[in-house]
Amino acid sequence: MSRTAVIVDVVRTPSGRGKPGGALSGVHPIDLAALVLRSVLERNGLESTQIDDVLLGCVSQVGDQGMNVARHAVLAAGFDESVPATTIDRQCGSSQQAAHFAAQGVIAGAYDIVIAGGVESMSRVPLGSSRAGGTRSPLLRERYPEGLVNQGVSAELIAQRWGLSREVLDAYAMESHRRAADAASDGLFSSQLIPVEVDGSLVTADETVRAETTMEGLSGLAPAFRTEEMAARFTDVDWRITPGNSSPLTDGASAALIMSEEKAIELGLRPRARFVSFAVVGDDPLMMLTGPIPATRRLLERSKLTIDDLDAYEVNEAFASVPLAWAHDLRADPERLNAWGGAIALGHALGSSGTRLLGTLLASLEESGGRYGLQTMCEGGGMANATLIERL
Repeated sequence: MSRTAVIVDVVRTPSGRGKPGGALSGVHPIDLAALVLRSVLERNGLESTQIDDVLLGCVSQVGDQGMNVARHAVLAAGFDESVPATTIDRQCGSSQQAAHFAAQGVIAGAYDIVIAGGVESMSRVPLGSSRAGGTRSPLLRERYPEGLVNQGVSAELIAQRWGLSREVLDAYAMESHRRAADAASDGLFSSQLIPVEVDGSLVTADETVRAETTMEGLSGLAPAFRTEEMAARFTDVDWRITPGNSSPLTDGASAALIMSEEKAIELGLRPRARFVSFAVVGDDPLMMLTGPIPATRRLLERSKLTIDDLDAYEVNEAFASVPLAWAHDLRADPERLNAWGGAIALGHALGSSGTRLLGTLLASLEESGGRYGLQTMCEGGGMANATLIERL
């Protein structure tokens, strides 16, 4: 007999700019992850020996993030050596997948208590560090002789196909910063954020939010992904994706405490939401970032709900064209979409973003009194995860 998997807590570090000199660039990613793991225990009065497993997402699993960063984070956090851990790579959806595996393990009876989360230090382990020539596979080239492209080019292809102008993309980006700045000003992130000590000072706020963002400033930015090779290959593309309407390189870590409803009640902890349904799909690897559309449709079909039944949706803003195309095809209410801002403002620390979105979704449902919330994430290689939760 299956059990109900619930969310008891979600924590995250502030978002730091993922480049040398960023607010969190001086902190080793193992230590960033250890910080959120320790916080989960302390906030909920748990001993590490009560945790059945720790599942952490991380995309660039090399260098400071190599050799199973999750296990090293568990040890750095002071957990008992008996606590196991593993690291998951489903690209940008890595920690969302970690939450799926955690909840599914609880439902199946394999776990009672799990911590799912993720970490990414893009300042210390630059984007692309783990690529190592994988796309040069002869068999892959045989199937896609013209070659696949990077995500920025895929975002351009989406903007072109959905007819999203530069002005529309920039306006969306500006609104993301406005919403995030307003939410921060109103203290809406305070229940999730934990401070990070760096060189004797505390980092307490997201470094990536720019309340002063204007259309004039955004319009002055040059397209980031146009090269001579890509322009020759995609002659109809207008090249409108810029650093301003894309998510910034980011450092950060996040973690969610997931357990059976029975265990939460036994421990005197409050179940804040339950997992209702999950979906994961593959999609066109050239367009790459359109996966959230079929993932959402599959999730709604499984749950027998409609988009209008949902009170909030978090669609990762890897690029502005992604949530805009999703909202168009799902006929979604723009007011319910990333209501507190998204990754364009709050940052996209790749392996951490899934549980960062989960925390924002849960907190926004609690703030608004909403019942159902959807989270979906585009992922490298043309995949997407979707998660449906119900506030309790």
